[in-house]
Amino acid sequence: MTNVVNKHVLPVYDEPIIYYPVKTLIRSGVDDIMVVSTPESIGRYIRLLEEEFDANFRYRVQKEPRGIADALMLAEDFVDDTVAVMLGDNIVFDDLSGAFRAFRDDDASAKIFLKEVTEPSRYGVAELDDGIVALTEKPADPRSNHAIIGVYLYDRSVFDVIPTLEPSDRGEYEITDVNEVYLGRGDLDYEVIDSEWFDVGTPEGMFRASAFVRDRRRGEQR
Repeated sequence: MTNVVNKHVLPVYDEPIIYYPVKTLIRSGVDDIMVVSTPESIGRYIRLLEEEFDANFRYRVQKEPRGIADALMLAEDFVDDTVAVMLGDNIVFDDLSGAFRAFRDDDASAKIFLKEVTEPSRYGVAELDDGIVALTEKPADPRSNHAIIGVYLYDRSVFDVIPTLEPSDRGEYEITDVNEVYLGRGDLDYEVIDSEWFDVGTPEGMFRASAFVRDRRRGEQR
C-alpha cells in the first residue's frame, strides 16, 4: 500500500492517518508543531495540514531513515524548554493536556506513555514496580503487558543525550536508547492512558482503528 504513497496519508475511516496525531497534539494544548518526513512526502503534508488546522507548522526533511531519535534531533532549534514527540502512525484519543502541563510544571526530564495490551510481545514494553524498572523491545516472554506507545515528553537535555548514542543494528538512532539513558539516571517517568490506542503500522491496526472511528462517528450522529 505504501510503494507510491506515504503511509501517513492513507485513510483511517474518513481522514488521513496524520490528522489523528495532529488533533491529539492540538487537543492537548500544543499548537507549535514540527513535521519531520522524507523529501518525497513533505510537500503532501504541507498541503494537507496548512489548510485544515489552525496551528503553527514547521517542516524538516529527514534525508535518510536514521531513526526517531535522529528525526527529533532535527527539531533542536525549534524547541525552547520541552518537546512532545508523537509518532505519525499512533492514534490516541485521550486529552493529554494535563500530563503535558504537569510535565512542564514539575520540571521533569523525560516521560513515556503506556497502554495495557493483550499482545505485549508485539511492542516495546515497560516493566513496572513502583516506577519503571526495565524497558524491553518486543520481548518473546513479556514480563509486563504495558506497551510503550508512540508519545514521549522530553526537556532540552534530550539534545545532549542523542549525540551520545550509537546506531542500532539496523543503522538507526533508536528512541528506546534515549529512554534507556533517562531510565539509567532515574529520570524516566510514565503515565498509563485510559482511552483506546491504535498502532496503525499494519493493515490489521488500520482496520481496527477505522472500525472504532466509524462506530464513534455514528454514535456522535445519533
